[in-house]
Amino acid sequence: MKKLVRLLTHWEQWNFFALYLPLFPVWCWYCLKSRSVWFFSSSNPTITFGGFEGEGKKEMYDQLPQGWYPKTFYIEPGTPSSVAQQVICDAGFSLPFVVKPDVGMKGILFRKIEHWQQWEHYHTRMPVTYLVQELVDYPIELSVFYYRYPGTDKGIISGCIQKELLQVRGDGRSTLHDLIRQHPRARHRMQEMKHRHGAAFEWVVPAEQCYYLSYAGNHNRGARFIDLMHLVDDTLLSFFDQLSQKTSFYYGRYDLKCLSLQHLKEGRSFSILEFNGCGAEPNHIYDAGLSVWQAYRILLSHW
Repeated sequence: MKKLVRLLTHWEQWNFFALYLPLFPVWCWYCLKSRSVWFFSSSNPTITFGGFEGEGKKEMYDQLPQGWYPKTFYIEPGTPSSVAQQVICDAGFSLPFVVKPDVGMKGILFRKIEHWQQWEHYHTRMPVTYLVQELVDYPIELSVFYYRYPGTDKGIISGCIQKELLQVRGDGRSTLHDLIRQHPRARHRMQEMKHRHGAAFEWVVPAEQCYYLSYAGNHNRGARFIDLMHLVDDTLLSFFDQLSQKTSFYYGRYDLKCLSLQHLKEGRSFSILEFNGCGAEPNHIYDAGLSVWQAYRILLSHW
């Protein structure tokens, strides 16, 4: 009963279909109004379906300026492990690095690879093209939701959040299992935590040592979002205006890492992890203390 009450009162934990089902009539209205099921495709004309679904990350990276995104290499399914490992090394990658599907969403099948056995386990089970990407070690991970109307030079930043990855901090006495059970988010994901970290459950985490439970900066993977809209200014907007004009990305969310927000404003020491087009969720609705109705109002304002 407690789990049911918590689920009903914490809308942020609802699954995608439960959260968006009440908005389906609005979706139908837009389809009728535009006389097209694909009315959203023109929002980003250089990306498949405007970035709503099915677009590959390669489409996005190919339009970004060189050096603005992590070094990336693509691996086709069925490539022999020995061959794939050799081409990864020849491309200049060293451990650790990250892997994720070329076509994917919500951090599904995102992994940080620490050793080659872990990579081989991933590679042999991946039925689709995936990318190998250098690990970006900038300390700040952000999501910036930006849109710009055609024919205008200046856009709007409607959301800016910092992501805090799911993690625990050791006290020198508690085991990893104890720390997870005490964590306000991780304790509700115990099955996932057992699957990922069960082998280390009895390990006593040293005092002040940070242990990451997930490297995916997605809300559905346990990340916490911190609102930074009060730090958005004309300098930051100008940076994304210039980026939008270089790429023809008109509507969507940039996920990136940077040394600091000030460095990003100055256009240095940053790396764009992904651009999510018209299918992007305005993820600044999460962890903002909003009611579900306030969240719906924000979602509909973006539609």
